[in-house]
Amino acid sequence: MIVSRARGRVRIRWLTWVLLLVGAAFVALGIYYLITPAHSLPSFLPGHQIGVDRRHTKHGLAAITLGIVSWIGAWFTTKP
Repeated sequence: MIVSRARGRVRIRWLTWVLLLVGAAFVALGIYYLITPAHSLPSFLPGHQIGVDRRHTKHGLAAITLGIVSWIGAWFTTKP
């Protein structure tokens, strides 16, 4: 798929779209970790603990960082 711009053409590959979606999923997961107490997390997520009211800040920041790294990777996969 080719998207045209004023200065030229930019190629957007399928890998770019995948990295954009993965990055959005990681950022959403990171925000979920930051706002949800540990006892309310689904059992399939790391950090689920019954009876614990604290939030997993490190997990949230790590997920947001992975999302940003995925977006940077998507940026590097585009080429003029």
